[in-house]
Amino acid sequence: MTQPQVAGELPDPVLRAGRTRVVRTSRPVPLGAVLAVFRRGGGDPTSRRDEGGWWFAWRTPDGPVTLRLHGASLGTELTATAWGSGAGWMLERVPDLLGEHDDPEGFAPHHPQVADAWRSFSGWRVPRSGLVVQALVPAVIEQKVTGQEAFSGYRRLVRRFGEPAPGPGSGLGLVVPPDPRGWASVPSWEWLRAGVDPARSRTVVRAVQHAGRLEECVDLDPQSARARLRALPGVGRWTWAEVAQRALGLPDEVSFGDYHVAKDIGWALTGTPVDDDGLADLLEPYAGHRYRVQRLLELAGAFRPRRGPRMAPRTHLPVSGR
Repeated sequence: MTQPQVAGELPDPVLRAGRTRVVRTSRPVPLGAVLAVFRRGGGDPTSRRDEGGWWFAWRTPDGPVTLRLHGASLGTELTATAWGSGAGWMLERVPDLLGEHDDPEGFAPHHPQVADAWRSFSGWRVPRSGLVVQALVPAVIEQKVTGQEAFSGYRRLVRRFGEPAPGPGSGLGLVVPPDPRGWASVPSWEWLRAGVDPARSRTVVRAVQHAGRLEECVDLDPQSARARLRALPGVGRWTWAEVAQRALGLPDEVSFGDYHVAKDIGWALTGTPVDDDGLADLLEPYAGHRYRVQRLLELAGAFRPRRGPRMAPRTHLPVSGR
């Protein structure tokens, strides 16, 4: 697999405003398709999309960072600019964030719908942020609730307990999520006000107490990483997949246990929704690339018609000020 080339940094005036590198990729990158999985709803305070590209406010092992990625649509050259103490760490990993580590060799469509999606998004690759806790916390908040509940809860907590993004990020309203100690210190009533029940908040608080060990999963083989994460109480198959897809960039970790994924893929490939067992059968020919199939079909808009009433948000938690 071709490795990205670093074209260098911009002159001193730009460096004073932020550190910049230009990355040349091995294929034209559909930037939105690759990066959209890191956005937690339209009001996510840690991300922003504009005409020039994408902005992220994240917390790296070296500290907070504001990252801007921009380039021509389906271009092979992208510019990354970062501000904050985590700038160097983040810029080094921009190629991973663009999916340059991902190798689709051996992937062969077995369904015409997958073949069509692959042709339409041939430049898409599985991205990898390398930030395990950052992927884990919102995944836990999203367990067994509607997207509306999950996104609004995460949004409230980040805005309440995070910090303004470095550099121009703060002026855009971006907020860096709390660090592990910050998540652990969120009062119980604030979790409830955000619509997060005690079972999920306890899972987050227990998990972040092992943040160092969790971040080590980036350097582990998939089996070891899975075992370490799933050893945490409250982290099951679905939550593991959410982290594996975003933080670790694993192309085979499909979202079993999701309310929609099995039904949507079943409908897309056979015309009939299926359950998790049916999904496992359908994706068996794609072993090693099952998440690749899931995401390609999502990008292609392969969602079953929604005819019934949507799941209503729960009303027994004292949610306020979302």
